[in-house]
Amino acid sequence: MSRFGFAAFTSVLALILLAVPSAALAVGGTAPGAPGANAIWTPANKTGFGTSTTTTSKVWHTLQDGKLTEVYYPDLGTPSVRDLQFIVSDGKTFAERESDSTTQRTKLADTRSLTYRQTNTAKSHRWRIIKTYVTDPKRNTLLIDVNFKSLTRKPLNLYVLYDPSLANNGMDDSGRSSGKNLLASDATVASALVARPAFTKVSNGYLGTSDGWQDLRSDYKMNWTYDSAPSGNVVQTGKTKVNGKGTRHLTIALGFGGGRAAALADANRSLGAGFARVASSYVRGWHRYLNSLKRRPASASAFPVDYDVSAMTLAAHEDKTYRGAYIASPTMPWVWGTGLENPSGAYHLVWSRDLYEIATALIEDGDRAGAERALTYLFERQQRPDGSFPQNSTVDGKEHWTNTQLDEVADPIVLAWQLRRNDANTWSHVKKAADYIVTHGPSTPQERWENQSGWSPATIAAEIAGLVCAAQIARANGDAASAAQYEAAADNWQQKVESWTATTNGPYNPKPYYLRLTKDAQPNNGTTYSIGDGGPSAADQRAIVDPSFLELVRLGVKPANDPTIVNTIKVVDDQLGVSTPNGTFWHRFNFDGYGETRDGGPWDVTKPDTFQTIGRIWPIFAGERGEYELAAGMPGARGRLASMARAGNQGHMIPEQVWDENPPSGQPGFPRGEGTFSATPLAWSHAQFVRLAWSIDAGAPVEQPSVVACRYVRTC
Repeated sequence: MSRFGFAAFTSVLALILLAVPSAALAVGGTAPGAPGANAIWTPANKTGFGTSTTTTSKVWHTLQDGKLTEVYYPDLGTPSVRDLQFIVSDGKTFAERESDSTTQRTKLADTRSLTYRQTNTAKSHRWRIIKTYVTDPKRNTLLIDVNFKSLTRKPLNLYVLYDPSLANNGMDDSGRSSGKNLLASDATVASALVARPAFTKVSNGYLGTSDGWQDLRSDYKMNWTYDSAPSGNVVQTGKTKVNGKGTRHLTIALGFGGGRAAALADANRSLGAGFARVASSYVRGWHRYLNSLKRRPASASAFPVDYDVSAMTLAAHEDKTYRGAYIASPTMPWVWGTGLENPSGAYHLVWSRDLYEIATALIEDGDRAGAERALTYLFERQQRPDGSFPQNSTVDGKEHWTNTQLDEVADPIVLAWQLRRNDANTWSHVKKAADYIVTHGPSTPQERWENQSGWSPATIAAEIAGLVCAAQIARANGDAASAAQYEAAADNWQQKVESWTATTNGPYNPKPYYLRLTKDAQPNNGTTYSIGDGGPSAADQRAIVDPSFLELVRLGVKPANDPTIVNTIKVVDDQLGVSTPNGTFWHRFNFDGYGETRDGGPWDVTKPDTFQTIGRIWPIFAGERGEYELAAGMPGARGRLASMARAGNQGHMIPEQVWDENPPSGQPGFPRGEGTFSATPLAWSHAQFVRLAWSIDAGAPVEQPSVVACRYVRTC
């Protein structure tokens, strides 16, 4: 080696030694390696989601991959934890993490509460750990009951590895030890990690440089006990003793607050109350909630747990500070979890359309108060002065994405009619929304799937239903002129929607069929548009169909036996339907790119038109097809309900999407008809499941506004 080469080598070696601490220099002091690796969120395919039924405890938790994943605090739009899991080592020959070294099983510890239990068994057959999760109804604390066992009876060491990401940002946290407790904080939120029995060793570090996993994987011992790790992607580690029989029972408390003292106080108080007492209170809250609902529908008798979990999961999607703000999902799938939005968003936002879907399910299952809060939220917090609604908002009602989708303007009107809200205040909001639709419709800046403008049969169906419902509310408030104006617009659009959106010369059938949308209200034109979301940049509008046209039937705008409706069903089934072991599901539209790559890699909006990502099939369409079959007097709805239930995972969480034939059936990890890495749970999926169950019992779609159906499809 030359003198120059040796000098360069020694300089690099010195830098490495400074960045990677040695055992001799790792006691006390400040952790090296700041700020650590980039903070990203965990995958979105959750197997459990829970919170207490009280508004006092503003903590929600998610589970995935055998560990605790995002914990939300102080509201349901603010993830404040990335993950918490255990490491097991014999101190000599191995160190294993739960997430990548175990066979994992998640189940409900109580089928009538969101009390989840994870059982993780080491693939090495050396150990097993069982964890049960509850949030303290009285405090901002998550409690974890932990039972560990060495399956070989050999002595093992057990470590907690905790990665806070406070206030929706994991790069500005500061961690420090307080005795045998671990505290973390940023400018607005703090957490406290406390164990009983207490940790015997604790350390603070940075992800990927000085965290506990880097320490233990090197020589299987905990050599680093750093007192603090200021301002970075902090990871904290705590060691607990395992007794001579190779077992350990302990309780982990993860407390939260506006500052460290408050977080530590809540954690200690919850530990003082004891896991058994807190868990009992948590369970009673969910039992009371279910008992307050209508008796489970007969159609769900074959799926009682799936139904109850869906009802509870919908309730758990509501924020506890901003009441009525039900988010879409407590997850950040794919690129949404990598910092594309900072702070993160997309799914833990409030969407008028998703909120409508949730509220209609709440009405049917008996939580009318929740539906009322949802409508009040929409009108009082989200509606703009001009009567429209933003594409979505944060839970406090602040616009996040500022586009406009006219179905999201119409949905609150339909919900107001369903709730029989005819009071003057409600009417003032309804009038502004209806006036906006008349002025700006029927073409929409964005349709149901967010990224296209034009004439959409699904959006137009919502607009028509909204205007007819608004007319009735107008008459209840003595405004006959507005009522007449709304009905005239609705009647005109109902008569023209087919000519605007159904092609007679498309490639799939010589008979007319509805398109996803038209760009020009000329469905026989070969107008092209960019699909977006990774799809092709120029596709003929006549070659793009979408199951969403069934909104025309479900909302009472067109009869179920309308020839164009019936013909479009055949086209959609041929183009978008996929048969799986769990039943038939449908793609959103032709060429959809909103999903994983062929080999399961994440969808990425930063790489448009790559043609590498594939939108998979959606369980909600099974529910919507079931509602159509009921409207048409056809059999099949019960089978659709079963398909949706089977699409749920081991924690009964129903996903946004399930795997289709891409990748080919049988590829390990991608079984057809089971959840992808998409948003799971998706509140819309659970709402559709609940609503279909009630529709089956009623023999007709329960969501359908009778005032609309009586005007257009039947004599009343």
